[in-house]
Amino acid sequence: MNNILVIGACGQLGTELTTRLREIYGEEHVVAADKKEPVSDLKEGLFEVLDIMDINRVKEVLKKYQITEVYHLVALLSATAEASPRFAWELNMNSLVNLLDLANEGHFKRLYWPSSIAVFGPNTPKVNTPQQTFMDPSSIYGISKLAGERWCDYYFDKHNMDVRSIRYPGLIGYKSLPGGGTTDYAVDIYHKAKAGEDFSCFLRADTKLPMMYMEDAVRATVELMQAPADQITIRSSYNVAAMSFTPEDVYEEIKKHCPDFKISYEPDFRQEIADSWNQSIDDSVAQRDWGWKPEYDLKRMTEVMLENL
Repeated sequence: MNNILVIGACGQLGTELTTRLREIYGEEHVVAADKKEPVSDLKEGLFEVLDIMDINRVKEVLKKYQITEVYHLVALLSATAEASPRFAWELNMNSLVNLLDLANEGHFKRLYWPSSIAVFGPNTPKVNTPQQTFMDPSSIYGISKLAGERWCDYYFDKHNMDVRSIRYPGLIGYKSLPGGGTTDYAVDIYHKAKAGEDFSCFLRADTKLPMMYMEDAVRATVELMQAPADQITIRSSYNVAAMSFTPEDVYEEIKKHCPDFKISYEPDFRQEIADSWNQSIDDSVAQRDWGWKPEYDLKRMTEVMLENL
């Protein structure tokens, strides 16, 4: 049985992924870790206060629980990273390389690390972006994620390390708040609609971006990690897709449930980041290698979000 450590467990993805892993493997086999004590149900299971940059403390936790598999979810996201680019680079990059080194030294066997559509740039094909393509990210977050992909591929090539990754689109869920990304509007808009408030969007009405409901993102992650190693042909990061929509699209879908809901548009610095990203993704390699298939579209996701918030 694997012993799993989820670092960054209190974040938007970490909260739901940790819960799912505990359902699959049992609470005694999944350790949640973050810089602060959790305020969610995560505190009911194994939990460690852990700074990912404290390498000795990381070693201590790995040894304490005899960890075999690490999910490294810590990162400064796209919008937040632009305010502190040097810190974002050091956190996003050094934390990954430290864990790659620890795995190579035998402290654990398998590493999951998330990438992002932020690795794509203004000269990347915008529609049906292929798995292998030109990438010129213009945000510090995207730059760090692209560099991280190359590190993962390098450690697989040089050390045969079992490292796996997904390029997430914008993630949308109701169980936790987003953490400073350019696609955060697609979570905030549901909160405002449910509260009966008007919504001011920081992107233009026609800004089309790839998105994914959180349950699909969690399932994709688990399915990738459970796939046999000989089926994994991509060690940088897999494209995955679910849906693509604009702020106006999601607004119109919400209005079917909340007729009085109103939206306004006040684009800010995040518009430039969004404009550099792609509009839709070709995930045929993930479909071929480990059978990836999304279950949620905009209509179904909107129903679930408004029902549960």
